[in-house]
Amino acid sequence: MPKLTRYIIAFLLLLVLMAIRGFEDQLFYDPYLVFFESEYLYIDSPRREVAKLTFFTSLRYFLNTLASLGILYFIFNDKIMIKFASLIYTVAFVLLIIPFLYFVINPKQEDYYLFFNIRRFLIQPILLILLLPAFYYYKLKR
Repeated sequence: MPKLTRYIIAFLLLLVLMAIRGFEDQLFYDPYLVFFESEYLYIDSPRREVAKLTFFTSLRYFLNTLASLGILYFIFNDKIMIKFASLIYTVAFVLLIIPFLYFVINPKQEDYYLFFNIRRFLIQPILLILLLPAFYYYKLKR
């Protein structure tokens, strides 16, 4: 596949990530979207349905993961990198969903900031931002 075509597809996948973020209110159930926009350190946790919230947070993570892996594949065109990135995404999901569930089930005001950051890793493509330069540097050194 020509390089230009690969970069165009990677750009389209970047637009998918932007659409997921732009339409998050319509696509996903997440009462914490509004909660964390306010003075969340001084108010109680919003009412939530734990199973529904977990499902939609996981769905968003997996959609972001698929788009991110696609971007990495079309930029670097290396299947071994994609396998490694898939492993990183899987391990990260397991390590993040456990404290996420703890904070959702046991909300405490003193834990809101930590919960906010764990949730951020689950709903935003932060791993892509970390992996792109890491893989680029790896490819330069190889």
